[in-house]
Parts: sequence; C-alpha cells; structure tokens
Amino acid sequence: YEVHLYPKRRVPDLLGLDEAARTEFPQVYLELLRRFDRIFGEGEPPTPYIAAWHQAPFGHLEEFDGVTRDDFALHLELFTIRRTSGKLKFLAGSESGMNVFINDVPPERAAERLREVAS
Repeated sequence: YEVHLYPKRRVPDLLGLDEAARTEFPQVYLELLRRFDRIFGEGEPPTPYIAAWHQAPFGHLEEFDGVTRDDFALHLELFTIRRTSGKLKFLAGSESGMNVFINDVPPERAAERLREVAS
C-alpha cells in the first residue's frame, strides 16, 4: 500500500503551507497511519511504514536551467512494508536490480480498501 498526500493548494515546501493546512496536514497523516493499521486487522502490531517528504530544495538552483522553487510540489509519500497480515514485503530481484516494482494489490483495490477502513 502506498499513498501520496498533497496539500489542496500547491506549495513548494512545508513553510508554504497556510495555518489551516498546517493544522489539517498532521491530522490527515495520522488518519492514514491508522488506516494502514486497520487494513491488516485487529490484534496486529502497529504497521511498519516509510514516509518521505518531497519539497523544493533550499539554496540556489542555478544548475537547473530555468527551474525555480515554485516548480516543486510539496507532498508526502507514505507506504507500508507489510505485504499482508504477519508478512513483510521484501524486494524481489527485479525490484532491487532493475527498479521495476511489483504491486501485490492493484491500485484501485488498495484505494478501495483504504476507504473501507476510514474512521
């Protein structure tokens, strides 16, 4: 399971969020983590996950001809390494060697499942 979370208004970094978004973003983030936990059922340990914040770099962008900080869109990439209840996902050879990833669950089914476990 993998989710990308974007603010409603495009901003280059966390500092670009307005007060309302700064208040709402952590709440949505925590709700996503709770949904990850609920996907795999009660009685399971907390779901292991990896989170990556993508935002515009600070400093000068001269080496990127014509690129400005406004060309970047702040977003959170959140995914779990749990494959199913009691099983972690390990990268296959094609995933490790060729950067070609295999989805255990079709994206449409994953989105449906995340909606089903909403609080």
